[in-house]
Amino acid sequence: MTETQHSILGALPADWRSATLLGRIDRGAGPSPVLIKDGIVQDMARVAPTVSALVAQGVTDATGGEAIGDLETLGLSPDADAAVRLLSPIDLQCVKAAGVTFAVSALERVIEEGARGDHERAAEVRTRLESALGGSIRSVVPGSADAAALKDALIADGLWSQYLEVAIGPDAEIFTKAPVLSTVGWGAEVGVRSDSTWNNPEPEVVLLADANGRAVGATLGNDVNLRDFEGRSALLLGKAKDNNASCSLGPFIRLFDGGFGIDDVRAAEVTLRIEGTDGYTLDGYSTMREISRDPETLLAQAMSEHQYPDGLVLFLGTLFAPTQDRDAPGRGFTHKVGDQVTIASARLGTLVNTVTTSKAAAPWSQGIGALMQNLAQRGLLAR
Repeated sequence: MTETQHSILGALPADWRSATLLGRIDRGAGPSPVLIKDGIVQDMARVAPTVSALVAQGVTDATGGEAIGDLETLGLSPDADAAVRLLSPIDLQCVKAAGVTFAVSALERVIEEGARGDHERAAEVRTRLESALGGSIRSVVPGSADAAALKDALIADGLWSQYLEVAIGPDAEIFTKAPVLSTVGWGAEVGVRSDSTWNNPEPEVVLLADANGRAVGATLGNDVNLRDFEGRSALLLGKAKDNNASCSLGPFIRLFDGGFGIDDVRAAEVTLRIEGTDGYTLDGYSTMREISRDPETLLAQAMSEHQYPDGLVLFLGTLFAPTQDRDAPGRGFTHKVGDQVTIASARLGTLVNTVTTSKAAAPWSQGIGALMQNLAQRGLLAR
């Protein structure tokens, strides 16, 4: 990161002084939840020891917290040896993701499957599929009669796919992206498998929900994806999605209040920029207005026959599917070590991460047991 990008001020929402922000920091003793109101950072560990507990108690008032400084001058940093280290903004929440929620990403998944994970065959499959579909999939309402008719037509043409089933069928794809406590935050390295040759970032808006399935805030996320693994077989989804440092969130969760709510999520615009050490750049754009299922509908499907007593975060999917060639013509895009990925949305801020391999990224070392032991040693579990 450059010095400017390394400053948290460059990552904040445009109206951060009036926003209610929720996150996690480590001042040397261990992780603590923080609330930021009027620009002042309040350590809330004595009110609730975890972010999930703070959300469960419905605490959005910083009264009772310990004011530790103005966000503008506190010097938050992602560095492991920082005096005040910024962490991923969630802790005990389950990390779920909705897949294939935009027409463009649906087509790219079908292409991955048709190419069997071989990026050199992707252009041929893309041409054939787009010729058969035209622009019809963009206007189809999932689960509708029109969707069923399109399905029948594609089956007749030998082009039906399991990805189109979740794109326009009645059931959304909802999967577990990462284990509890394994996500990384703003400024951290993100990892791709060292044996992957076709992969990309997935810039997404992410909902935070309480145990009752009520959306209480939103943040940005990178659902790092391995197109070669998933393209070979959907049964490799776990290897394609869940690897060390393969899920980033941040910089903070913006809590819903009188100035920001679910309608702002529905209208969010997300930009992506990838800058490689080889001089390569790629810019992308996504708008939540083109999502095929409403965010609250996706959340309801995630909660329909499951419980999340510590709450959950839900990645809402992405419109972004990079096809711009990086090296040879027809090979499309894939990451290289050292790529800087910048995901931004005006009212959620900017999430910046640098790409490495999952083997080279800092190992995930603090699980639930270690967190509970730390909180107990600090006397934060007495309540």
